[in-house]
Amino acid sequence: MKFLLIFIALILIPVLHSCVKDTLHPVPSVFVDFVINVESAQFIELNAIHGHGLFSGGFGGIIIFRKGVDEFVAFDRACPHHPFDPCGRITRVDTPIARCVCCNTGFLLFDGSVVSGPSRFPLKQYRTSFQHPWLRVTGW
Repeated sequence: MKFLLIFIALILIPVLHSCVKDTLHPVPSVFVDFVINVESAQFIELNAIHGHGLFSGGFGGIIIFRKGVDEFVAFDRACPHHPFDPCGRITRVDTPIARCVCCNTGFLLFDGSVVSGPSRFPLKQYRTSFQHPWLRVTGW
């Protein structure tokens, strides 16, 4: 009986570990917490619905997208297909698609989902809260 339990443990532990590994987002978690005034001339691109802005912070930078009058989403600009490659950053945006120019993966800015390309993961999303005119972006 003891031999059987050891055998099952040796089989199941690697299998369970590989399942967990495949579900973890490849972009590392980092501290994010900042507030911007979306009415500021500095962030004029966020005044329009479906406007976007590129910001520093996060692991590879942050992209903020205005979904609606009072709704914003924020994503890390590191491409989840190869987040540690300096080339793997979201640098091209043809609203509502953001694209990694390195691997050509396209991401839908409404929810960060993959629309084309090799990435198996969506963009890493940060939390947003909006109380006009202040937008807060956090990683917790």
